[in-house]
Amino acid sequence: METLHKASVETMSIMQKYKAAMREMKVRLEILDQDLNLKKHRNPIHHIESRLKSPASIYEKIGRYGYEPTLENMERYILDIAGIRVICPYIQDVYSLFELLNRQDDLEIVKVKDYIAAPKPNGYRSLHVIVRIPVFFMDKKESIPVEIQLRTLAMDFWASLEHDLKYKAVSEVRGIDASSELKDCSRIIEEVETRMQVLAGALEPEE
Repeated sequence: METLHKASVETMSIMQKYKAAMREMKVRLEILDQDLNLKKHRNPIHHIESRLKSPASIYEKIGRYGYEPTLENMERYILDIAGIRVICPYIQDVYSLFELLNRQDDLEIVKVKDYIAAPKPNGYRSLHVIVRIPVFFMDKKESIPVEIQLRTLAMDFWASLEHDLKYKAVSEVRGIDASSELKDCSRIIEEVETRMQVLAGALEPEE
C-alpha cells in the first residue's frame, strides 16, 4: 500500500511539472498575440486550447512504444504529455508564429512535423512542434517538453469533423467512401484557405 501511495505521489508530482510547462507556453503565446496586435493591429491567434494527457493514456502509449510503463520511461519517451493547440485565422499566421517561437533563445525546438506542407494520407493538416521550455520551481529549473499544434480555423474545422466521423458506426455512412470524401473535403478547404489568404493580403493596409 505504501509503495502504491509513493508511486501515486510521484506521478502527481511529474504531472504537475508538465501542467506548469503548459501554462508557461500558453502565456508566451498570449504575449506574442498581444504584441502583434499592438504593432500590426491584428491577432494572429484566434484561440488557444490546452490538454494534459492522463496517466492511463501515457502508460498505454509507452506500451505501444515497447517500453516498460515506468515514470522514468514516461519522462524519457513521451514528449506530448503537455499539449497546446493554437488556432489561427490564416496559414501565414501559423508559420509566422512558428518563426517567432524559433527566435526565442531559451526555447529548444526538439521536433517539427509539417503536415500542412505534407498532409497525412487521410487529409489531416497541421504544424506539430515539440519544444522544451524552461520552468522554474522552488529549488530547480527544468526544461520540459510541450507539444504545440498550430493550425488554421479551417484545418481545425476539418479535424473536428473527421474525429467525430471516425467514431461513427460504418452503417451510418453506408454507401459512402468516407475516407475518399474526407480527403476531398480537405483539398477543397485548402483551396478556399489559399484564396482567403490572397484576399487578406490584398486588403491589408500598407505600412
